[in-house]
Amino acid sequence: MAKAWKKRSILPGFGLSMGFTVLYLSLIVLFPLSAIFIKSSGMGWEAFWHTITDPRVIASYKVSFGTAFGAALVNAVFGFIVAWVLVRYSFPGKKIVDALVDLPFALPTAVAGIALTTIYSQNGWVGRLLEPLGIKIAFTPLGIMLALTFIGIPFVVRTLQPVMEELEKEVEEAAVSLGASRWKTFVRILFPELLPALLTGFTLAFARAVGEYGSVVFISGNMPMKTEIAPLLIMTKLEQYDYAGATAIALVMLVISFVTLLVINLLQWRANRHVTSA
Repeated sequence: MAKAWKKRSILPGFGLSMGFTVLYLSLIVLFPLSAIFIKSSGMGWEAFWHTITDPRVIASYKVSFGTAFGAALVNAVFGFIVAWVLVRYSFPGKKIVDALVDLPFALPTAVAGIALTTIYSQNGWVGRLLEPLGIKIAFTPLGIMLALTFIGIPFVVRTLQPVMEELEKEVEEAAVSLGASRWKTFVRILFPELLPALLTGFTLAFARAVGEYGSVVFISGNMPMKTEIAPLLIMTKLEQYDYAGATAIALVMLVISFVTLLVINLLQWRANRHVTSA
């Protein structure tokens, strides 16, 4: 039996590396998530239900998930365009633009939040131009979505770029030689190949935005029932030493995020299956 197992092992040291992987993931992911369930279970069902169905908590869920989903959609569209331009075209300053895409990774989120608030507040450079038009960005859900778009766009661009670079131009040329228009070539040939990567980028941007705190806390205004996000409410509970209440809110966020990501991954699997079978 041992010999049969050794024959099936492809890489040397599989047992040791697999054990390290399980231990690492348990310490970093499994145990902390288990602690949330354990801490929440100590509340009792009535207290748990009262905490997660509080109108203020529900409003924070709507703000967090609604703005995160909206920001991910915006990033999916404009991140696709940015990646397409960086891969398909050559222009002066291309390397600078490519480097700027990674700026949200390097910039502290609190600094990004302060900068966005300064620019888009009523007295800011952009905010004062939008104020006469009746458009208010800072201290509104729109401002939250703007901050989440800023921190999420690198995920979409960097996910799409390698896939775009691997696209075979001969397939496009063959489609054009057969009389297909540019739009039909893009829709029928290119987009199906890019859809799985686009869904992956969307998922990463959404997951990053759901738990974002630093860049949002400044531009949101933190008004209960209006612009208060769930992570801020969790921090408030912790400052009040209400650890059970904080974990209850975090548990609901965890479950909703898991279900959402599961649905998106299912769509991605179907898109990959369609591309493979085509």
